[in-house]
Amino acid sequence: MPRKRSPAPLGVPPDLDIAAFRSRLLEWFSANARDLPWRRSLDPYHVWLSEIMLQQTQMERGVAYFTRFIARFPDIAALDAASEDEVLKLWEGLGYYSRARNLRRAARELMERHGGVFPRDVQAIRALPGVGPYTAGAIASVAFNAPVPAVDANVLRVLARVLDIDEPVSAPAVKRRLEAAAAELLDRGAARAFNQGLMELGALVCRPRNPECPACPLGPLCLGLARGTVQSRPVLKPGPEIIRVDMACGVLAWQGRIFIQKRRKNDVWPGLWEFPGGVMEQGERPEETLVREYMEETGLAVAAGPPIGVLRTSYTRYRITLRGYFCAAAPGVDPVAEHRLNEADEARFVEPGELSRFAFPSGHARLVTKLLTDLRLPAFLAGESIA
Repeated sequence: MPRKRSPAPLGVPPDLDIAAFRSRLLEWFSANARDLPWRRSLDPYHVWLSEIMLQQTQMERGVAYFTRFIARFPDIAALDAASEDEVLKLWEGLGYYSRARNLRRAARELMERHGGVFPRDVQAIRALPGVGPYTAGAIASVAFNAPVPAVDANVLRVLARVLDIDEPVSAPAVKRRLEAAAAELLDRGAARAFNQGLMELGALVCRPRNPECPACPLGPLCLGLARGTVQSRPVLKPGPEIIRVDMACGVLAWQGRIFIQKRRKNDVWPGLWEFPGGVMEQGERPEETLVREYMEETGLAVAAGPPIGVLRTSYTRYRITLRGYFCAAAPGVDPVAEHRLNEADEARFVEPGELSRFAFPSGHARLVTKLLTDLRLPAFLAGESIA
């Protein structure tokens, strides 16, 4: 006997005043919307870039990166014509570099399949590389006022509190219910303002911590507020275990130039440049790690010199401590002639002033800054002994 199909997820409870929800939200957004550069033009290219950049990124940083990016790549054609190194360099510091690579791939598709014109259809937008359901809905509704919901983490939090959802919002059934609620609540004639208003409310008022419930326009409709459960909503699953990683790398100079290599396309941080190095093994001193990794990655025998600095960065659930050192080739070794690409796609010897042209992972980028301001650098480049 066939199984009964599960009923469609319950979205909005019947006693919620949907008309009041819409009017309160839209009135609040009209008075409180932040002045963001992509909101001034509503250019779909700008909206798309903003949505990709703001994934895992605070608003203030996203605006700064957006402004620089648009100045360099003012339209889809300019982005399509850019090299990967150019795009990654402008993206440096934002992390999650697959977003930048997908931007380039999507720009190519927009040029080849859509004549450089951003599509209005939400399914066509969804088909672009790097665009998921939320991003497609956000672009379609904000750029074109299309009547589709856009459910990001801010929206999930607002709805989980308004509806007082007591189950983890990451559970598939709960997420479907919240998406159904967002679709039902959506003011289809004002999707642009409604979706932005809901996201803005989550960012400015219904924050993860210390929400400003007295200032919330949805307060009279919020079940979480009425029941005193706001602080425990949304229900979240425990985060992944934090993994701490100790690494060491070395800056090698030869005839006044500095050695860098480009990470492989199937590696972590693919296409970014780095100073050779790696993870410290148990019982290893960082200087020993540096010497071992140089030999494994480049075939070069080097000696570790004095430290440059200790840089701490985060990458997903990893907390990385990177120790950078000056280093020198062993006597009789010619790094230009003898280096090999065991763990890289490309290697170069560059002038110190050229380092700013290349995109590095966060820890290495900060090491570049320390290196270029280190008073020992001129002596190091000249091959003199430094302490």
